[in-house]
Amino acid sequence: METLLYSAELIQEGGTYKLVVQDLVRDTVQTTPVPKSAVDRLPTFLSVLSSKLNSASPRGRW
Repeated sequence: METLLYSAELIQEGGTYKLVVQDLVRDTVQTTPVPKSAVDRLPTFLSVLSSKLNSASPRGRW
């Protein structure tokens, strides 16, 4: 059984971006501005993160 813990959205409004993260366990929401340069690098960051997590041994994961 899967349990969704967090939900995240990246929202563009006009020329600005904001990241909205909802903690579904604690029922809280955090919002933070994100620079366009970080938005542009997001696919690369996610690819690197996925690669590192997939190559980690089960004891090495958090």
